[in-house]
Amino acid sequence: MAALGRLEEITDLRAVWQNGAKDFTEWLAKEENINILSEAAGLEMSAEETQSPIGKYHADILASESGTQRRIIIINNFTQTEDSGLGRLITLAAGKNADVIIWIVRHASDEHKAAVEWLNSRTGNNTGIFLCEIKLFRIGNSEPAVKFEVISRPNNWAKEVRKISEDATNIEKLRFDYWNAFQDYAFDGGSNPKFAASYRRWQTSSNYGVVFGTGRTGVSIIIAKTRDDIEAGLNISDKELFSYLFTRKDDIESECGMNFDWLELSGKNGNRIRTKKSPALISDKSSWPIQFEWIMSSVLNIREVFGKYIKESESQ
Repeated sequence: MAALGRLEEITDLRAVWQNGAKDFTEWLAKEENINILSEAAGLEMSAEETQSPIGKYHADILASESGTQRRIIIINNFTQTEDSGLGRLITLAAGKNADVIIWIVRHASDEHKAAVEWLNSRTGNNTGIFLCEIKLFRIGNSEPAVKFEVISRPNNWAKEVRKISEDATNIEKLRFDYWNAFQDYAFDGGSNPKFAASYRRWQTSSNYGVVFGTGRTGVSIIIAKTRDDIEAGLNISDKELFSYLFTRKDDIESECGMNFDWLELSGKNGNRIRTKKSPALISDKSSWPIQFEWIMSSVLNIREVFGKYIKESESQ
């Protein structure tokens, strides 16, 4: 029999991250690390911004959820939950108009667990709070391994189903069915294994937009399904990056085999790059497989080609 190691918890998180606000936040914002939290929470998340300010406070990470475009804020405390942390959480949630709040702590007290559960029981259909403990382990002299343990979570799936069944319009119900069917097609033995290997199922909703991560903070792939067509493209918060990509517009469109609308927006709304498949009627269920194939190939195509030029911009 092979020798077995002994699993040991590392109780001092600062042995890995000396500064929770800086070191841990920067670590968590990376795609491979936020995916660990995504798996624990059952959400598909993409980090958009770190140290996002609101008044005298800041959210450690501002993120979005694939499949719903819900706004997520992540707040971390390396100590036991505190009343001030709960107040900061509520203030930030209101200031950022957040739909999902993830509160990461070293240890969750019984009182704050009860408070989060009470808040979850009284939030709306699309709003909820996750209370997570962060733990570190090693076996022998191995590198530390991270585990996020969800202490309290919202029952968002039940809320979303209730929303659909009670008060959704016909088009919302149809979009709910559409994205359900898309996930069944894409992840249950579909024709594009590369897409299935790149992304995971998400919580189905009636929203028209789906967000897919790119591995780069501030850059998201957006798929939007309207009644008559499908839009695919990127949202880019970095205006300098958008300007650089625009200088390579002809090369990008040639490699993608797509023509894009390049929309430079003012303020903090970011910049948008869009292409469209039309017609693509949501009411024509017989054409859904064709639409699904276009969505999967477009997401992978955009991620690969734009990813190449994004890396190129970083070397300039």
